Amino acid sequence: MLNENFVYVGLVIGVWGGISYIIDTVKGKIQPNKVSYFLWATASLIGFAAQLSKGVGVQSLLTFSVGFIPLLVFISSFVNKDANWKITRFDLLCGTLSFGGLILWGVTREGDIAIFFSILADALACLPTLIKSYKYPETESGWAYLAGSISAGITIFTLTTWNFTYVGYPVYLLIANFLVYSFIQFRPRDLFSKLSH
Repeated sequence: MLNENFVYVGLVIGVWGGISYIIDTVKGKIQPNKVSYFLWATASLIGFAAQLSKGVGVQSLLTFSVGFIPLLVFISSFVNKDANWKITRFDLLCGTLSFGGLILWGVTREGDIAIFFSILADALACLPTLIKSYKYPETESGWAYLAGSISAGITIFTLTTWNFTYVGYPVYLLIANFLVYSFIQFRPRDLFSKLSH
């Protein structure tokens, strides 16, 4: 296991990726899905509060950062009209289901259940961006998601307590970020299209 201070290294990498994403959004180079980013901010900040209530230490900073950075991305997506992404019914459906997960968290108020519903809400919020990354990878920036995966991976290796409260969110973030990164970087849709011809 890594010393828990390595969480700060992961945090810097994740924030670096997030800041580059915000800059690309403001410049209009990429088009973030507003539904995903708004709900990622909400779900992660709730997850952060739940982790704090369960006594998770410095590792909870990962969850805070993956809530605060998306909040900044969401705000920055209104700065440049070229950063707009058309919101579809599917986005709204995922957003509604994600919001339902947040309501369930509010009803339960139990730490592990809150973390579970926060992860569920986050995953539902991720679906529109995952599909957008698969269909239109040019509208995204892979570095931010790779940085998120690295940050989550470092956090996982600093853990000394292996239960859902500590491991759930970082493992989910590692998987979700790496999936989005893979769709942007490796463009499987293009590959499948070439193979089918």
